[in-house]
Amino acid sequence: MPTPQSPLQIGPHTVQPPVVLAPMAGITNAPFRTLCREFSGGKGLFVSEMITTRALVERNEKTMQLIRFDASERPRSIQLYGVDPATVGKAVRMIAEEDLADHIDLNFGCPVPKVTRKGGGSALPYKRNLLRAILREAVSGAGDLPVTMKMRKGIDDDHITFLDAGRIAVEEGVTAIALHGRTAAQHYGGTADWDAIARLKEHVPEIPVLGNGDIWCAEDALRMVRETGCDGVVVGRGCLGRPWLFADLVAAFEGRPDDVARPALREVADVMVRHATLLGEWAGEESKGVVDFRKHVAWYLKGFAVGSEMRKRLAITSSLEELRAGLDELDLDQAWPAGADGPRGRTSGNNRVVLPDGWLKDPYDCAGVGEDAELDTSGG
Repeated sequence: MPTPQSPLQIGPHTVQPPVVLAPMAGITNAPFRTLCREFSGGKGLFVSEMITTRALVERNEKTMQLIRFDASERPRSIQLYGVDPATVGKAVRMIAEEDLADHIDLNFGCPVPKVTRKGGGSALPYKRNLLRAILREAVSGAGDLPVTMKMRKGIDDDHITFLDAGRIAVEEGVTAIALHGRTAAQHYGGTADWDAIARLKEHVPEIPVLGNGDIWCAEDALRMVRETGCDGVVVGRGCLGRPWLFADLVAAFEGRPDDVARPALREVADVMVRHATLLGEWAGEESKGVVDFRKHVAWYLKGFAVGSEMRKRLAITSSLEELRAGLDELDLDQAWPAGADGPRGRTSGNNRVVLPDGWLKDPYDCAGVGEDAELDTSGG
């Protein structure tokens, strides 16, 4: 199957090439989106980290900062998490009426316990009627804004939900679906099931299906499209410490697969300082930005010959001057290391999924799920 030449259409928004930055808690804030968008030449779709509907409706201070977009971001994409249909509806209407975004994505894929124990994220599609009620409220409240959803295969191998969820999404007017080819129990371990993405595409031919999982390089993205027939790809962990991956993806989808970024450590160091600088400007204080950047250090330096003590030192810096000084002590002429394009980020798997009591007894009954199940903070 050839790589698609037609753009991805998300409502009125044309996404060409069909590449989407996955929402990642604590990662895909405005500064990181800016970096990825710069490397892509402004092409693709870049989604905010997860925003909880209760926190948005209550105008939580942290949440209101997380939904701040750079003036150059178009379309502006917000991912929402919610469990209560009424609260989701209020949040979506608030976004539409106050012009806070141009596109809304709904999170039904997060596998972390603090989300699933409330019945949210990847636990929620098991409750078919609840899923339908949330989607109906979201689509009706969004007006002209397109609503998409991101989900996993199911809770575990005994509770697979993605085909039922896909059909419900089509019936309720969802514009596109992204499927991570893992269950909640897998978290980020094992190998993503691309066959499930192909099955979903066959099951819901009416709307675009995007594939997610194990895209570590641009060739992986092309191969996913060829093997599954999906309409686009969603890239998450593959771009951690590597925002220039979006330059590779654009080149690959535009027919230039050999045009691959291989930055030397000097170039990587410059991007690291820029990333930390942007975070400081966004947070309103340099030190806050540098502290927030610490989690990215290991990802940026993956594969480079940097000693463990220096890695630790760079990961506890608290100023741009300190960060730059530490980087300047490295052998900055090092070429891009072999193998650095491989897996990165969390890889744990085979986890017990924490669910509300009795959650699996009936896939349709959603009694007891309400506003008290909503998280009150955003970002994961």
